[in-house]
Amino acid sequence: MTAEVALDKQIARYRQMKGEERLSIALNLHEMACDIAREGIRHQHPRADAATIEQPLQARIKLLREA
Repeated sequence: MTAEVALDKQIARYRQMKGEERLSIALNLHEMACDIAREGIRHQHPRADAATIEQPLQARIKLLREA
């Protein structure tokens, strides 16, 4: 299966889903992306606590919203 065929099948499956299912997937993907970003920040600042890690994460999210 090519990437194009897989993408077409994925889109077709999303179209079959209820809105709540698509929203759930989107929210889970957002949370996963935030977790990955947190880990990157934690790697750059290994001694930072959770509150300190959230500051640059929120700054990154703000930049993305403004873009």
